[in-house]
Amino acid sequence: MEAYDVAVIGGGILGCFAARNVRRWNLSVALLEAAEDVCTGITRANSAVVYAGYDNKPGSRKAEMTVRGNGNYESLCRELEVPFCRCGSLLVTYDGASLPKLQKKLNEGLKNGVPGLRLLTGAEAQAMEPMLRPGVAGALYAPSTGTVNPWLLGIAAFENAVENGAVAYRNTAVTDIEKTDTGYLLKTNRGTIPCRTVINCAGLFADRVQELLFPRSTRLHWDGAEYLVLDEAAPKPRMVLFHQASSCGKGITAVPCVEGNLLISGVRKEIETPFATTPEGLGELHRAAKALLPEVDLTQIIRSFAAVRPNPYREGGQSLHDFCIENPGPGFYSLIGIKTPGLTCADELGRYVAQEAAAFWNAQPNPDFNPHRHAIPKSDDSEILCQCQGITRSEILEAIRRGASTVDGVKRRVGSGMGPCQGSRCAFAIETILEGYRNGTL
Repeated sequence: MEAYDVAVIGGGILGCFAARNVRRWNLSVALLEAAEDVCTGITRANSAVVYAGYDNKPGSRKAEMTVRGNGNYESLCRELEVPFCRCGSLLVTYDGASLPKLQKKLNEGLKNGVPGLRLLTGAEAQAMEPMLRPGVAGALYAPSTGTVNPWLLGIAAFENAVENGAVAYRNTAVTDIEKTDTGYLLKTNRGTIPCRTVINCAGLFADRVQELLFPRSTRLHWDGAEYLVLDEAAPKPRMVLFHQASSCGKGITAVPCVEGNLLISGVRKEIETPFATTPEGLGELHRAAKALLPEVDLTQIIRSFAAVRPNPYREGGQSLHDFCIENPGPGFYSLIGIKTPGLTCADELGRYVAQEAAAFWNAQPNPDFNPHRHAIPKSDDSEILCQCQGITRSEILEAIRRGASTVDGVKRRVGSGMGPCQGSRCAFAIETILEGYRNGTL
């Protein structure tokens, strides 16, 4: 295979933004993804929240990147033509003993430079968000919090990276790494890829990828949460709601998504099977949702799913609370255990590792880099294949042209199968079109 200046391992949202930002420099870049499509792992299952930045330790890299990344989200989403809503958020508590916790978060958020933060009384919070159960003791209001579609944003970054010259290798798993005189040799299931620099964005397996060449330093412990998705017609809060369940813990999160659905996520907990829901977990989530939002209509649930989060810790058990960006060898950079607020900071992290690679090789800026990506336009095609969402055959064909190779890949690009029937009426038609592309009849 061809040699590259930079090889990015992992095609989640972090890898896609890393590849995009590498192309801001005069550096060739390959993006390697083990799955059949990009953004199929952690990126496709998270809370979709663009965080304000009050939860991060003042002075930390995470705090700095969160506030800056949050502030840049409108311009980023305009560049990539991805919907973004700065709806604001309330961190609410029904427990008076939790009020000092809210004050601490306010103080830290102000130190971090989070704009517009203020404490509300219970009455003020309920006036701002009438769906809340009565009895709120207090709330922290963060007007800069927003929501975005995580996988659509990651795919948009991927498309823009490719438009700017990045080369994508899907179904390409890295099995070993060797150090060479000129950089690194990546061994994959499809052959070898020489490169001068490696950026490791392998998500849940970033620690294992680094250990293919370097001694063990940071390991990942996985936990997870379960989610409910409600139909667009279901009543929803005006803003993101975080429930501070007690003085020592957090409860559920309710997110009014940019697509119009209500997303409800549960408490993080130990997992047995990644991305798998459990009857017990979903039952707890149902009860907690009704306790926070009595008007929520759980008969309008159209989907449930589970997410996985990688928690980094040092050998010996020390947990890491800041972003873990390692440089174990010359020209080798690893993003290990990037979790909340990774979505908020995806572009910031991509810029950081791209600048590190550029500085390492004294690369010059790429004058031809174009940051703009055009979204798949709505079509006036009369042949509507997804009746729930009004997605036409033309839009589905364009999604396939841009790289969708599965029904889920089409869904992540145009929203087919996201309505009440969850694809039961359109999946077969879309699979038929995909099969035509595979065998060359379309």
